[in-house]
Amino acid sequence: MTTFLIGLVILVVGGALYGRFTEKVFAPDDRPTPATSRNDGVDYVPMKQRKNALIELLNIAGTGPILGPIQGILFGPIAFILIPIGCVLGGAVHDYFCGMISIRSNGKQMPALINDHLGGKVYKVYNVFVICLMILVGAVFIYTPGDLIVINLLKQESVVGNPVVWIVYGGIFAYYLAATLFPIDKIIGKVYPIFGIILLLSAIGIFIGLFVNGYHLENLSMSNWMGSHPGGVPLLPVFFVTVACGIVSGFHSTQATLIGRSVSSEREGRKTFYDMMLLEGFIAMIWAAAAMGIYNKGIAPELVGKPAVIGLVANDMLGTVGGLIAIIGVIVLPITSGDTSLRAARLMVADAIGYDQTKAKNRVVLSIFIFIPVAAILVFAKVNSEGFNVLWQYFAWANQTIAIFAFAMISMYLYKLKKNYIIALIPGMFYTYVIVAYLLGAKIGFNVPQNIANVVGVVLAIVYGAVIINTGKKALANPDKLSA
Repeated sequence: MTTFLIGLVILVVGGALYGRFTEKVFAPDDRPTPATSRNDGVDYVPMKQRKNALIELLNIAGTGPILGPIQGILFGPIAFILIPIGCVLGGAVHDYFCGMISIRSNGKQMPALINDHLGGKVYKVYNVFVICLMILVGAVFIYTPGDLIVINLLKQESVVGNPVVWIVYGGIFAYYLAATLFPIDKIIGKVYPIFGIILLLSAIGIFIGLFVNGYHLENLSMSNWMGSHPGGVPLLPVFFVTVACGIVSGFHSTQATLIGRSVSSEREGRKTFYDMMLLEGFIAMIWAAAAMGIYNKGIAPELVGKPAVIGLVANDMLGTVGGLIAIIGVIVLPITSGDTSLRAARLMVADAIGYDQTKAKNRVVLSIFIFIPVAAILVFAKVNSEGFNVLWQYFAWANQTIAIFAFAMISMYLYKLKKNYIIALIPGMFYTYVIVAYLLGAKIGFNVPQNIANVVGVVLAIVYGAVIINTGKKALANPDKLSA
């Protein structure tokens, strides 16, 4: 328990201090924001800071900060230290600058920001990755809430041969399709704050349950500080891909820029973006602790690291009624992220190929092409015994890859303004190493010896940093070069 509490102190105190430092680097002022200067009553609408913060939290949360830590805690108590450090120095910085740069750029979304600061060639590569990520998000966020509904609400087994499973998946799938075609996001927006409150209540309930139920949490020691995964999986780089959303998430950049269009004052940015990522880090911490506690109590080996653990934890800690509320809180999270991700995928594809979306027929055609791979991925994940773990690995890998682009954009933005770009460059370099080393060494990648994968990852991380600095120097010498 001591290591867990130390991690919480790092998250709270470190987040408060580094959050102020991050804010000082950006230097928010009193200039009009797009929400006020471009207020159109539709996309640019000023809202209260608390509402923006709750919507931002719900958009970025999903099941990422729950499922990631449930698998990540298998590496041992080192997770209680790495999650808060990564969140404070990486994830919160990523979310804050993406949102704030968008506000300073008249409400531009991530693809436009990538184009502005990294150039057209990088923009094209980014679009491929971000669209693939949105499709993977859609598949993951059908699978996880579907299984939670079947297992915990309907009290049935979530197996391939159970038709109820496919009916539930189909219902969520149909809702996502409708949300992709029609402006349902406006309706969802009105209830997002309510869902955010449910999320916080369920998180607080689990947090209190850790102490009330006396869960045994291991402490960090000399024997487990480099990870103690039962499968012998190396801590570096796999841990940072597994936990994903609880530390750094590229998906967050697409959500922060959306909320940026509703922020009334730049001075609200730290509470809206940075602090909400800290709150997600807190959620990741308590679910990591809860998972460790339930694992130590002994559960069926085949359930370890799977979505079913969520229900086991909720019911064990909070009882039938409290557990049900907690589970419902978890269920609504992926659904309210999955719908916007697939809608965003349609818009991104349309923008990339110049396909008019004002016509209903065109929206239907494009949606069909997007939902076919979603359906195929979902079936694969369910039919194969290790399908979900494979799906999660691809989702996490794509997610972190998108974050590399975001960190590069932030670094360039700060470099050109002669500000402290190191704040974004270092985490960008680190995640370049993580992604390269993981992809080379993983079975879903090239499966080369991990030592070789690590060396190549370090080399390419250095190259990543050097390219950004060199490009920044050229941009200062010729400001019009990147926009050409």
